[in-house]
Amino acid sequence: MTVSLPLVAVLGFFAWGAVKFLGVRTWIVVLIALFGFWLSDTFLGPAIESGTRSGVDIVNGSHD
Repeated sequence: MTVSLPLVAVLGFFAWGAVKFLGVRTWIVVLIALFGFWLSDTFLGPAIESGTRSGVDIVNGSHD
């Protein structure tokens, strides 16, 4: 059985866990998210996206 989750849902779950269980303040999570949006518009955006896709491909692997 294959379950497909969007990366943003997984990251959102970790952010919720950090706020709930680690005591990270909500404004810090929002600030980091806004920084990610700002960073994606720079010249590093394509490198970050390709690195993320490569990492997801490695984690998923091929199940022949």
